Amino acid sequence: MSTPQIRAVLTDIEGTTSSISFVKDVLFPFARSRLQGFVTEHAADPADPAVAEALAEARDLAKRPDLDTAATIELLAAWIDEDRKAKPLKTLQGMIWEDGYRSGTLKGDVYPDVVEKLTEWKESGLSLYVYSSGSVLAQKLIFGFTHSGDLTPLFSGYFDTAIGSKLEAASYKAIAAEIGLQPSELLFLSDNTKELDAARDAGMKTIGLDRGEVVIPPDTTHAIAKDFAVIDARAGTVR
Repeated sequence: MSTPQIRAVLTDIEGTTSSISFVKDVLFPFARSRLQGFVTEHAADPADPAVAEALAEARDLAKRPDLDTAATIELLAAWIDEDRKAKPLKTLQGMIWEDGYRSGTLKGDVYPDVVEKLTEWKESGLSLYVYSSGSVLAQKLIFGFTHSGDLTPLFSGYFDTAIGSKLEAASYKAIAAEIGLQPSELLFLSDNTKELDAARDAGMKTIGLDRGEVVIPPDTTHAIAKDFAVIDARAGTVR
């Protein structure tokens, strides 16, 4: 009997394991509404330098070293509205969301079919990883505080854009190298066909998720699944 080709699953979050509306309509407004208060409270705390470091990084990124704290907060709020993938913004959002999750105000939105299949795949011996534009902290929070409990024990690792853009094949090659597998031994799941293109260019198997929230190009050459229930992860195919 031949050894199954796929040894690990790498999954996106937004639009794949969790609804886009949860991120857009719950998480982003939550962070935006609390941004000023959170930053004001923590920016000058010498025992917690992470907030001040994120503000300095935001000024550097904007090439505006002259900005004071209030102006930097306005800059970050504008980046939230633009859905800008900026590292200092992602860092601060993660901190704010952590407060929300730990207080019970937020619960991670994960589709029931995802919980069932991830558990099944893990028990079958597949390793599970996450690759999202959100920070690693944000990833751990969304899976750590779900209505189904703490799902983080299912995962062997998390990757964010610190490893590279999700639209570049080099990022997926780097992930495979860090995991210690050949790209062909990984199955990547996403609702974004450009991300799927990059992963396939790196040598990974790919399956697109069409949960009705994005328009999948009709000419896509990737296999498409409506949910995780129809995915044969070992084979890297849709049943």
